[in-house]
Amino acid sequence: MEIGISTFVETTPDPKTGEVISHAQRLREVVEEIVLADEVGLDVFGVGEHHRADYAASNPAIVLAAAAPQTKRIRLTSAVTVLSSADPVRVFQDFAALDGISNGRAEIMAGRGSFIESFPLFGYDLNDYDELFDEKLELLLKIRASEKVTWKGGHRPAINDLGVYPRPVQDPLPVWIGSGGNQESVVRAGLLGLPLVLAIIGGSPVQFAPLVDLYKRAAAHAGHDVSKLPVASHSHGFVAEETELAADKFFPSTQAAMSKLGRERGWGRYDRAAFDAARSFQGALYVGGPEAVANKIIHLRKHVGITRFMLHTPVGTMPHAEVMRSIELLGKEVAPRVREEIAKWEAEGGAK
Repeated sequence: MEIGISTFVETTPDPKTGEVISHAQRLREVVEEIVLADEVGLDVFGVGEHHRADYAASNPAIVLAAAAPQTKRIRLTSAVTVLSSADPVRVFQDFAALDGISNGRAEIMAGRGSFIESFPLFGYDLNDYDELFDEKLELLLKIRASEKVTWKGGHRPAINDLGVYPRPVQDPLPVWIGSGGNQESVVRAGLLGLPLVLAIIGGSPVQFAPLVDLYKRAAAHAGHDVSKLPVASHSHGFVAEETELAADKFFPSTQAAMSKLGRERGWGRYDRAAFDAARSFQGALYVGGPEAVANKIIHLRKHVGITRFMLHTPVGTMPHAEVMRSIELLGKEVAPRVREEIAKWEAEGGAK
């Protein structure tokens, strides 16, 4: 069972003071967070790609590369790379370079992205949303499989027997498919034999179990060894010394960020009642003391089949020291509890 962190490197206004920190400061902070995550024994750190004023990381590979020489073991991934509006050649080159700098710890998490700012920025038509992803994923996997590439598609100039460099340390360079729970994307990942990441940020996590089963059935149908295909989840959360303290610290920034997105997307206002419901044992928020968060992750592994859990923290803007403390508690107290219980459960034959 792998446990890690994901972040969007947000620079939203502080919910208490209204202060907005600079992109530069937040980028330096997240490098410190990656280094700490490695020091406390977490397995993976993911950085999301966005192209708007309230997010600082438009190129996750650069942020991860800044931390790579200061870390030893932790895996470094995008979360996600918006592949539909990116050039797969450049994506592969960036992450192959990261793989070299980190000596084989880079990963790509490819997704369509739930934000659409990158499409007009890079000159793509949203009407081609699905077709762009399919075509670019095909090219990315072709580059991954072969040093020299010949390829032709509808949205990018053809490539005729050209080499793509540098080549990564890992062969193949890991490529995960990120999904918000769409059946089509889950089946695609299974048929391609690619690891799956589910964004579980609402509802009840156990409702995602049928999607995991669907993914495994698709993979088995295509002849892939299902036992070798990991399934990850990404969920909002925060760890503090005590559960109520964690909730009180995490709620203000979460409310501010979710309410802002709600206004943009036509959702209802995010209030404390919705927050408290989501942090219940059956909910999708992993907010609490170490024991409470560990128990929810264990439940997720046993009942959904998740083999990698990524705690998305912070949501919105929180004090850097509080984020660092949450990472420390996740690595030193939550992760050991989870690993011990899951190892015991698997030894008793309980693994899905």
